[in-house]
Amino acid sequence: MTIKEPGAPDGMTPSPGELQRTRASQRTLVWWAFKKHRLALVSAWLLAGMLVVIALCEFVAPFDDRHRDSEYTTAPPQVLKLWDTDGPDGFRFGLHVDGYTSTQDPRSLRITYEADPQDRVDVGLFVKGEEYELFGLVPMDRHLIGPKDADDPMYLFGTTTDGQDLLSQLVYATRVSASVGIIGVMLAFLLGIVLGAVSGYFGGWTDNAVQRVIELIMAVPSIPLWLGLAAALPAQMGPVARYFIITTILALVAWTGLAREVRGRFLALRSEEFVTSARLDGSSHARVMFRHMLPSFSSHVIAALSLSIPGMILAETALSWLGMGLRPPAVSWGVQLQDASKWSVLSGAPWLLIPGVCVVLVVLAFNFVGDGLRDAADPYKH
Repeated sequence: MTIKEPGAPDGMTPSPGELQRTRASQRTLVWWAFKKHRLALVSAWLLAGMLVVIALCEFVAPFDDRHRDSEYTTAPPQVLKLWDTDGPDGFRFGLHVDGYTSTQDPRSLRITYEADPQDRVDVGLFVKGEEYELFGLVPMDRHLIGPKDADDPMYLFGTTTDGQDLLSQLVYATRVSASVGIIGVMLAFLLGIVLGAVSGYFGGWTDNAVQRVIELIMAVPSIPLWLGLAAALPAQMGPVARYFIITTILALVAWTGLAREVRGRFLALRSEEFVTSARLDGSSHARVMFRHMLPSFSSHVIAALSLSIPGMILAETALSWLGMGLRPPAVSWGVQLQDASKWSVLSGAPWLLIPGVCVVLVVLAFNFVGDGLRDAADPYKH
């Protein structure tokens, strides 16, 4: 005897795949659809790795963010090798890099560095190095990768103009720049969704008041507003306080666009039957807005979120690059790119543009993930 699945046409039995799909939860359906977007899936793994770096940056970075080696300023990147055939001992297996040999121009006094295959610098994993506190609580001195002899030079991405390890600086900068973007977007989304929902749901004088505030903020050009607010911060302000102030400033000027979009959606949905039914059922205004109306256009919110995070990261990078945002000793992608803005430095040290490459990769990854999530969560896609 064949059991017909409810809803299946007479004489037709659904396949196991169709049965699995009809019984799957919304979250499972979204995940299945998301996996079909290859670029989004690869980008998601890239962003997951970035989150690991943010959480464990002290462990991942070979050196502390304050580490400086005045003997190797603007030294080029070293190539990580698994075996060695050019050394005095012949073939030798093991992670290592070639040391540096330096020459100085007698006229310009500029020092240039080249790889020296005769000077082997052994590299190890989970090596003992500078002490730090993991998560600010656990004292440790182990690093993911580093020279076995702490006095040996190992700079896989080269060094900066003041002798800092670019790789270590990049790891710490990832934590700062990415967290500014994520925290800033969360604050902006909280303001945008709440004020946009209240404006569109209630209408009347509430709508007029919220819209006038939005128009006032949007009437001021973004870049001059950012520069003006950032320049108003005292020069002696500490890096931590400046970090939170910059994040708040970016959030306060980034919520207006989302608020208008949410308002328009709520104006269109508040007369729908499911909203009327929720009201007649005794649901509170907050439940109707955020439990019934907001999820109905979640795919649009996801798309807006995915585009806002890279925009916030780019804003912080631009402000710091112009010298109006985060400043040393704070480390961010924008602070790192300040050296890359000088042609005299960049012509001899192009590796200083690596933070800019990281910005591009992270922005593209967020956009691809947002595109995949938007398509996967769109109820009207098929």
